[in-house]
Amino acid sequence: MVRNVQLRLTLKEEAALNGLQIRTAKYLGLEENSFKIKVLRKSIDARKPKIVFNYKLAVYINEPAPNDTLHFEYKDVSKAKPIHIVGFGPAGMWAALRCLEMGYKPIVLERGSNVKARRRDLKAINQDHQVNPESNYCFGEGGAGTYSDGKLYTRSLKRGDVRRIFESLVFHGATDQILIDAHPHIGTNKLPKIVQNIREVIQHHGGEIHFNTKVTDFVIKENRLKAIVLNKTDEIAVERVILATGHSARDIFDLLHKKDIALEAKSFAMGVRVEHPQHIIDNIQYHCSGDRSELLPAASYSLVEQVKDRGVYSFCMCPGGFIVPAATSPGEVVVNGMSPSKRNNLFANSGIVVEINVDKDIPKYEKFGALKGLEYQKNLERLAFTSGGRTQTAPAQRLTDFVEGNLSADLNPTSYQPGLNSAPLHSLLPKLIGSRLRQGFKAFGDKMHGYYTAEANIVGVESRTSSPVSIPRNEKLEHPVIKGLFPCGEGGGYAGGIVSAAMDGERCAEAAMAGL
Repeated sequence: MVRNVQLRLTLKEEAALNGLQIRTAKYLGLEENSFKIKVLRKSIDARKPKIVFNYKLAVYINEPAPNDTLHFEYKDVSKAKPIHIVGFGPAGMWAALRCLEMGYKPIVLERGSNVKARRRDLKAINQDHQVNPESNYCFGEGGAGTYSDGKLYTRSLKRGDVRRIFESLVFHGATDQILIDAHPHIGTNKLPKIVQNIREVIQHHGGEIHFNTKVTDFVIKENRLKAIVLNKTDEIAVERVILATGHSARDIFDLLHKKDIALEAKSFAMGVRVEHPQHIIDNIQYHCSGDRSELLPAASYSLVEQVKDRGVYSFCMCPGGFIVPAATSPGEVVVNGMSPSKRNNLFANSGIVVEINVDKDIPKYEKFGALKGLEYQKNLERLAFTSGGRTQTAPAQRLTDFVEGNLSADLNPTSYQPGLNSAPLHSLLPKLIGSRLRQGFKAFGDKMHGYYTAEANIVGVESRTSSPVSIPRNEKLEHPVIKGLFPCGEGGGYAGGIVSAAMDGERCAEAAMAGL
């Protein structure tokens, strides 16, 4: 007999030996050894001082719990018809995996290096302030998702099978805890191995992955994509191309624009990273003083406020994490966040960004057409580079000084390895962004007492929240003018994270195979 049960455990019950088994037995009126439990869902409710753990369970009474084994059927595609995939981030990876399942050969072209070689490039940007424009926190095997928090929460539930993506991650090495947690994450320390496993599966089944291979031109005849040029020298014939280059592959947008391939400007968001000592966020969210319980993860938050008809909100919140330099070209400073699996760093950081309506908010950039948002991004990133000291040192300010309009005499300790430089971000940021951020931070301080504090730094700039350019596609997921081109994932404007990009990759693979 199987019973579906929902239970709420107190912190004391959660801490007790076999606490869930005891609580379930009491709830069902059974002997503790007469049933087995399978946890289907787990979440923490910390809205009130009395914290509770919410469980959704399948209880197997007088029968064994099933031993679920995940399995994906990948075919030998070494001699199958090819599908070319540009980019090996989440969209490109799951497009390639879907090709294996459906019997087509993925040929992946990735401008960056594999995960092992990427580590050297990340060390160079963190320690030597040297940006490799082809291999960095955004480009290379696994894309921007490899060196990130690995957050898997998504609202894109109608775009594909979220559970399938989670199971695929577990199949390739992720912990099965992601199938249970309400807000699952993997951690930057574990993602590289999972990405490597996916690569090896693709290659083992006959797929190809070419690193340090950059698409530099498209050969188009009669509105059909006929060939692509690699590294400015090698031309290869193609029939179907999935373009999964990510939101930071600006050269691809420039190339498409120069070839008069239709693009569209898309609204986006920009702002800063705010970094607090983790214990401050823990104390606010868990209503405690001192260290949080070992049973509780590093606390996170999600904040949003409407300011002057634009949303100001938290983005990519990383509890127990690090701020990292995410520039993709010399002469710019871009910051992002990531966390290890244990989320055990001393700091909490989050993007705090402002919505930018690309049709109303940046009229001075209209001359750039579909690339106007992209040019706006570039200008702010160059400003951050200059005000940070013309290295990867980032401009920063104490949170309270930013809101009150004061230059910070000194800054708080930080997780940002290249270092911080005190700068008047309150006057440097465009009014469109800066004034809304200042009001937004005040409002967040009212919602989370203790959040608005001089112990927090703001660090600039958080500019790569999403692509400011969209590559249009029709109902068949194909470019409406250029046949054989399938814009995909974040770079096309069709995803906003690891899971949504992976689902879009699968859909684009299916679309590219149709009729081939």
